[in-house]
Amino acid sequence: MKKFITKVVLFLCLLAVIMVPVTVFFFCEISPQYENGYNASLLDKVERLKSIEEPKIVLIGNSNVSFGFQSELIQEKYGMPVVNMGLHGGLDNAFHEEMAKINVQEGDVYVICHHTFADDSKIDDIQLAWITLENHWDLYSLLNKEDISAMITGFPDYMKKAMVLWGLGLVNQEAAKNYNAESDACYSRDAFNMYGDNVYPREEGNFTFKEQTLPEINDTCINRLNELNKYLEERGATMVVAGYPIGKGEYTPEEEGFVDFQKELSNRLDCEVISDYRDYFYDYKYFYNSFLHLTDEGARLRTEQLNKDLEKVLE
Repeated sequence: MKKFITKVVLFLCLLAVIMVPVTVFFFCEISPQYENGYNASLLDKVERLKSIEEPKIVLIGNSNVSFGFQSELIQEKYGMPVVNMGLHGGLDNAFHEEMAKINVQEGDVYVICHHTFADDSKIDDIQLAWITLENHWDLYSLLNKEDISAMITGFPDYMKKAMVLWGLGLVNQEAAKNYNAESDACYSRDAFNMYGDNVYPREEGNFTFKEQTLPEINDTCINRLNELNKYLEERGATMVVAGYPIGKGEYTPEEEGFVDFQKELSNRLDCEVISDYRDYFYDYKYFYNSFLHLTDEGARLRTEQLNKDLEKVLE
């Protein structure tokens, strides 16, 4: 038994001797490989967020936020810098909420735009998380402790894919642009403007709706949001919850269901729900390529509605 244990220890030591230099080389010479991709827009969003030293409006959520607002219209109305931190649903709510803790200033307003309030605080797509974070160490604070073990087990797959790109000489080029290998150019870092909005031209919608469901609520999400609200309040900032885009048509639940959902949400959250979710019903023609992504006109309509809702807080 002692000999067996000794062999196992020696093997683990040998493995560490081999893997540590390989890992160091990988992060120093090969990673990052996805700096032209959609999720790399987070680098620019964080840079803008950190650069603003005055009260600002920060939009938080998944791609319904990045494809759903024209931030310049908000900035023009309220005279406050706006940062659109919307990114990707595969990273889940908790990851996006952590962005609200970056460079908090007194007088900031944080607008949470989740399309569901039921989650387990874990990232859904670990490979997407690796592609987002790569070797940008300052961003690892966005991870929750629940994600650490999954990140460790998911590292070899990310490493393999990144090394293939590197070996093929496609460093941060077209093969690395889009994690989902879709052809649509809207999934690119270049598709975002200075505010963090996705401004790839979306004149017409081409999404076919199927049966939609009402948003769900669970204790995990509510408790986490209430903790975030407390964190921001202690620093002189304000957190509110606003509506997400909802397709209006035959596949969407009746409005009464959203009224009940909003009532429960308002009762359980410590922050204010500033929107009437019925105001965020838009005809299916305003949805671009997802039930959460709006066309240019849809984004304008939603921005105008948010501006009205924000009057409750800012005026």
